[in-house]
Amino acid sequence: MLAKLIEFSLRQRIMVILCAMGLLVFGGYSFLTIPIDAFPDISSTQVKLVIKAPGMAPEEVENRVIRPLELELLGLQGEKSLRSISKYAIADITLDFEDDVDIYRARNMVNERIMGVLDDLPSGVSVTLGPIVSPLSDMFMFTLDGDMPEIKKREIMDFTIRPALRSIRGVADVNPMGGYAKAIAVVPDFNDMARLGVSISDLQQVLKENLKNDGAGKVDRSGETFLVKIQSASLDEDSIKNITIPTKNGYLRLGDFCNVVPSYRTRLGFLTKDGVGEAVGGLVLSVKGSNSKETIQKIYQKFEELKQVLPKELKINVYYDRSELTQKAVDTVSKTLIEAIVLIVITLFLFLGDLRAAIAVSVILPLALSVAFILMKDYGITANLMSLGGLAIAIGILVDSAVVMVENAFERLSANKTLTKLHLIYRACAEIAVSVFSGILIIIIFFVPILTLEGLEGKMFRPLAQSIVFALLGSLILAMTVIPVVSSLVLKAKDHHETLLVRLIHKVYDPALSFCLKHSKSVFVGAFVFLIASFSLFPYIGKSFMPTLDEGDLVLTIETTPAISIDQAKDLMLRIEKQIRTIPEVKSAVGRTGSDELGLDLSGFNQTDIFVAFKPKKEWSVKTKEELIEKIRVALKDFRGISFTYTQPIDMRVSEMLTGVRGDLAIKIFGDNIDTLNNLSSQIVRLIEGVRGSSQVFTALNKGVNYLYVTPYKGVMANVGITTEEFSKFMKSSLEGIVVDYIPQGVARIPVIIRQNSLIAKDITMLKSLEMSSEKDIPVPISSIAEIKEVDGPVTIYRENARRYSVIRSNVENRDLGSFVKEVQDKIQKEIKLPSGYYITYGGQFENQQRANARLSTVIPLSIVVIFFILFFTFKSIPLSLLILLNIPFAVTGGLISLYFSGEYISVPASVGFIALFGIAVLNGVVMVGYFKELISQGHSIDEAVEKGAKRRLRPVLMTACIAALGLIPMLLSDGVGSEVQKPLAVVVLGGLVTSSMLTLLILPPMFRVIAKKITL
Repeated sequence: MLAKLIEFSLRQRIMVILCAMGLLVFGGYSFLTIPIDAFPDISSTQVKLVIKAPGMAPEEVENRVIRPLELELLGLQGEKSLRSISKYAIADITLDFEDDVDIYRARNMVNERIMGVLDDLPSGVSVTLGPIVSPLSDMFMFTLDGDMPEIKKREIMDFTIRPALRSIRGVADVNPMGGYAKAIAVVPDFNDMARLGVSISDLQQVLKENLKNDGAGKVDRSGETFLVKIQSASLDEDSIKNITIPTKNGYLRLGDFCNVVPSYRTRLGFLTKDGVGEAVGGLVLSVKGSNSKETIQKIYQKFEELKQVLPKELKINVYYDRSELTQKAVDTVSKTLIEAIVLIVITLFLFLGDLRAAIAVSVILPLALSVAFILMKDYGITANLMSLGGLAIAIGILVDSAVVMVENAFERLSANKTLTKLHLIYRACAEIAVSVFSGILIIIIFFVPILTLEGLEGKMFRPLAQSIVFALLGSLILAMTVIPVVSSLVLKAKDHHETLLVRLIHKVYDPALSFCLKHSKSVFVGAFVFLIASFSLFPYIGKSFMPTLDEGDLVLTIETTPAISIDQAKDLMLRIEKQIRTIPEVKSAVGRTGSDELGLDLSGFNQTDIFVAFKPKKEWSVKTKEELIEKIRVALKDFRGISFTYTQPIDMRVSEMLTGVRGDLAIKIFGDNIDTLNNLSSQIVRLIEGVRGSSQVFTALNKGVNYLYVTPYKGVMANVGITTEEFSKFMKSSLEGIVVDYIPQGVARIPVIIRQNSLIAKDITMLKSLEMSSEKDIPVPISSIAEIKEVDGPVTIYRENARRYSVIRSNVENRDLGSFVKEVQDKIQKEIKLPSGYYITYGGQFENQQRANARLSTVIPLSIVVIFFILFFTFKSIPLSLLILLNIPFAVTGGLISLYFSGEYISVPASVGFIALFGIAVLNGVVMVGYFKELISQGHSIDEAVEKGAKRRLRPVLMTACIAALGLIPMLLSDGVGSEVQKPLAVVVLGGLVTSSMLTLLILPPMFRVIAKKITL
């Protein structure tokens, strides 16, 4: 069949060339139009519910809101986990679904369930579905700078910039941050209200009735229809003052006993910049699966359009643009790809000594890459660090089939002058077509285990394997069609002399081969000892999930005492930012404290993320980012009692997506009692801090928030005629405020709030001395009708699958993750005694590593079994099939040695390197053994076939190994974005190619001779 395909291609050369040119054009078009991103979309199918419960403490939010919702949401089809976080006035619920569940179906199921419980939730509580976003959605952040009041900047942000950006295709939402959200406050005089007999409920009802217009219907006149609109809405401060309300003294204006003043909504967070002061900004979130680079370009275009309507003194300054990271990642891989292609072409020329032959082989590269880009676009795979990295890895393998084909044709043309060139090309390609087909098919099968990976590692590395498989499939088809045609057109039938490089190699190889054939037993023993010694290094090589990708920017996560006030938090963050800005390499530092407006990032005033942007590396006084982080650590050493964690924007979000927390290792303790959970967490933190390699060990102890418990004396309240509901409204209006309704002002919707003097929220004494009116028109001090006491309470309540939990997180430095976690687990098991009903789970990057190892340890052996059967059907011999598979352990030895001496860890990228290595090693074995069999079938003796075949196949074996190795050298030497993932892979393949090539060239021939003499070929 393969021979017929080659024959057909050679008979239809013009058609094959035209098809190849069409493929090149279509591939180029696909390359130019394929979506570009920094990393693959690694998000799971996830639905987030954002819950706002104004004024509620965490335990009230948990008991009255979260638990009823959990009961409804547990057990949805395809649901993997349900997590919730309850804080003051805000909460969220995150539901993770299986990857095969469609996001819109998942959202629909969640929406249907919550509709049945909304009526049972307390009034004033809102539950909304979060936008369809992923951990990579935080793609663009900016601030509004200029000489303008913060409240005005926030109004422009909310009602001009945000709606404009949300209209862009690919934008999920725009999260406003910082500043003051404008409101109109109705500030009543409660003494006057008591005298007039007006309650908070009366005031609330009157305002609600007078803040909206209404319609009355239609009326006709002389054949025309008029729509009747009742203009009853009070839309500004003056008109609100003139609203009338019935009192004991008749109807009065609200302005007679209330002040109506411009104000702002209760703040749950703020934004600071460069230690100078507060700022107003926005975070643009991309829709899951959208083309972020294209979307960011449209954002810049929209900013240019907005310049016409924004005040001239207002400037938009961008401090995080992920398209810069995307471009850097793509540039890194593109540079590696181009350098690899150049090195491969040079290597081909050095080995073949003929420019025409080098061109004939090189033709396969652009065509195979075209196939890959066409299929990537068809399958919806973006051009990112991993998919393009896969092509960089494949470059060296893609030419293997063409190398063997062209090299054999090249040799035939120089040795035979009797047959026509076309016939010689046909015979040369046909005689090795089966070996080439089997070898490439085997390489493809070796990449199947990567396609079966699950979770984060699957989403991260599957595009890499897919792009490699696409390119290899292309190279396989092209090797049987285009390469014979190009060879027939380009190569010449002339005498061929080996190049200087090949002659020098033969001077070393020929004596070495003779020695191995004469002293085969000694060679076999030495090889076995080498194998054992190499595998003994395995326990001494560290294990890790994946190297941390350097995103360029830094996120400094800060946690302070839970009881800190907003003013203290702001002052502290400004001082920290100012200290960070003293470092010359820092370009900007923007801190986000507390919760955002959309409720996607639940934090308190004690939690801050400072986004630190650096100047270009050429302006640094240090060599590495680690040294720069150390400079920041030193600069902040005087800030005592504060937890600092150093992470990166995408890395931070990925960690949160996986386990709900950030860190290499996340330990969760499940139980019911908050104090017990706090105690166990403290014990584990002390234990982990004593383990070598631990860094930034932290647990957020669920205590330290100052609560003011106000417990009404219900009997006393009944005597003075005050209801519990009225008391609650009075207290809420004193602090949080009661939102009555929204009124339009231009493009803005402004809330009208009943709120007492804003100074009350800053003075407990003033709060305790408040008086409220009773039905008997007597001002009653609240301290006389309620007990007021200060207590210590929880900051946040974490729940997962309807159980409370506490979490301890730790990063790992200067040690592999696997051994670190093993030591931590052993110590916890020995030293921590868990009460009945409490249990511990381990998550974070460690969880991904365990899952990846388990999957690969199952699938790789199965792949080897499948490959054994392919080899068996190719060679019809079990001993020869096993002989070729012997290349695999010898390839592993080189990978292990190179990992050990380079200091790299066994990680998922290193595992990918081993898989690529297996394929190359087996391909070389197939080519060598296949040629031995060919020579024996031609009448050569076994000894002659082995010696002649090994020398004849020296060049193609070394060419495939050197081309694969040189294709990876740029990857090994690269230091751009994403090089951290590429280096372990390159180290494994380069080391393994050395040992597997030595086996193929020196040990395989004498082993084949021994086997061939004992079996019938």
